[in-house]
Amino acid sequence: MSTDNDILRRSRDSPEAFGELYDRHAPIIYRYAARRAGDFVADDVTSETFLVAWEQLESYDLAREDARPWLFGIATNLLRRHHRAENRMLKTAAKAACREGLADDTDRVAAQVDATVAAGRIARTLKSMAAIDRETLLLYAWADLTYEGIALAMEVPVGTVRSRLNRARRTLRSQLNLTPDETENDLGRLATAP
Repeated sequence: MSTDNDILRRSRDSPEAFGELYDRHAPIIYRYAARRAGDFVADDVTSETFLVAWEQLESYDLAREDARPWLFGIATNLLRRHHRAENRMLKTAAKAACREGLADDTDRVAAQVDATVAAGRIARTLKSMAAIDRETLLLYAWADLTYEGIALAMEVPVGTVRSRLNRARRTLRSQLNLTPDETENDLGRLATAP
């Protein structure tokens, strides 16, 4: 299988090769954008991400085999433009947690209500975070990037990523009254949230 940098190298001479990069990474870019700003924005962000990537093809560092950090960096910048949509999404999730649950005593319904409440609490906490900390945390939890990948995506040093994630985790712990282990569990719930 070709590496991303092989595909990008071929794309410079043969534009149809760029489609391989799209086919390989569009689904993960779409999922990340949909989680951040909803399906209605995800289509546009995904398309725009690959359009910008195509336009910036010559500037890509071919020494990097994995293009995901570069693509997530482009997508994150585009999502900043759609920040209001993201805020509306988090606000809606937070409100959903405040609604009354069903008056059914089954374990399944109780678990769903607990999950909804937890998701709402997390959404409110995310909304209260500085945007840059929230973006770093979501690249970690939803895009499943390493610290180094996040640093490449955000064009900052790895130490800055560590500081931002530390600050985001502290915010989660303090606003949700969690222990460090519980914070990681909530990050796990955040990673699996729709």
